[in-house]
Amino acid sequence: MSAPLSEALQIATQLCKHFEGFRAKPYLCPAGYWTIGYGTVYKPDGKRVTEHDPAIDEPTALSWLKYTLLNDYLAGVLRASPNLFTNPKALGALNDFAYNLGVSRYRASTLRKRVEESNWDEAILELRKWRRSGGKILPGLVRRREAEAALMQPGGE
Repeated sequence: MSAPLSEALQIATQLCKHFEGFRAKPYLCPAGYWTIGYGTVYKPDGKRVTEHDPAIDEPTALSWLKYTLLNDYLAGVLRASPNLFTNPKALGALNDFAYNLGVSRYRASTLRKRVEESNWDEAILELRKWRRSGGKILPGLVRRREAEAALMQPGGE
């Protein structure tokens, strides 16, 4: 794996671990999906998490997270915005965004258009709009979007 992709994967992994949190047993996420580990809805074998799945340990959850980020989300974000290959911090942030909301939402968003234009100030403004669930602003989504936005700033950390 190239250095930029490795850096982006590491960034996305840390963001997801922080904002998703680890849960060993299946639970219903706020969107109503059975979830386990660090927000896993589909296991690497393609099977959906169910309420009857056994508990998993943290190393398994981390392995599943990295697999999913690399194979589903990083690839999807790069297909939508190939210019991110040279900006691993923004790629990592947007990989986390896609993990949280889905690649299809990213692809259809004005955020993606601003990223394609490398208009980072406007992209950050668009990113910050994605903080609602069920019509309500959620403090956790506000914090997540701010963490992602910080990585999209020039020289973002």
